[in-house]
Amino acid sequence: MKRFFRNKNFTCGFILSTLVVGVAAASLIWTPYDGNKMNARDRLQGPSWTHPLGTDQYGRDSLSRVMTGAMNSIIVGLVTVAIGLTIGVALGLASAYYGRFLDEAIMRFSDLLFGFPAVLTAILITSILGPSMVNAMLAIGIFYIPVFARLTRAVAGVVWEKEFIAAARVSGISEWSITWRHVVPNILSPLIIQGTIQFAVAILAEAGLSYLGLGTQPPHASWGRMLNEAQTFMSASPWLAIFPGLAIAWAVLGINLLGDGLRDTLDPRMVRIR
Repeated sequence: MKRFFRNKNFTCGFILSTLVVGVAAASLIWTPYDGNKMNARDRLQGPSWTHPLGTDQYGRDSLSRVMTGAMNSIIVGLVTVAIGLTIGVALGLASAYYGRFLDEAIMRFSDLLFGFPAVLTAILITSILGPSMVNAMLAIGIFYIPVFARLTRAVAGVVWEKEFIAAARVSGISEWSITWRHVVPNILSPLIIQGTIQFAVAILAEAGLSYLGLGTQPPHASWGRMLNEAQTFMSASPWLAIFPGLAIAWAVLGINLLGDGLRDTLDPRMVRIR
């Protein structure tokens, strides 16, 4: 851990990300108000001691909704990265090991998915299945499959050519055991780094889909949905857009810094010789 925290990017990213996770965890047991409770008498109030981030057009407490939105963003990031990792790594390992026809088929399928922009693919899927947080996660997760598949194929192909793999084969270890005991541990570092980066992208993608009305649906809180609802009141109540926008920027910056720190620490090519 000392090696990680000597890296400034990792330290800053860890602090920022920990605060986001802490706010999200706190929202599970406590928020200043019920984020979905409307109160017409308190609508469009500015930041105050009673409502630190103000209230929206329905009189709902913005701080409570930002806190709840943090949890939704983390859930989206975890689920989408898990989908991409689980399926993508399996496909990448199969492609690197078997090669030939299977490798060609998997890579061409990846190229096909890469041919469409991520947001466009997500819009297409959510338009077919219907707008919801679950369908948004599914759409983003499907786009992540080729990302992890191509990365896994590239790094696993290098590992399979190493001498210690040949030694393991000579010793009589099965190919399945070699994969899980020798190949997978040696490709974890780039996968962790890529997973961290894609986590931040997932938060942005979910916010974008919710802004378009295809992600988290009312009355549930989402940072992107809050931005969508705030655009009508930008001149009179700019705080409605400022605070969820800052929350998105804070979360994405923290996770990106964390990913950069992990890359600098885990990638031997990035380590400076002191």
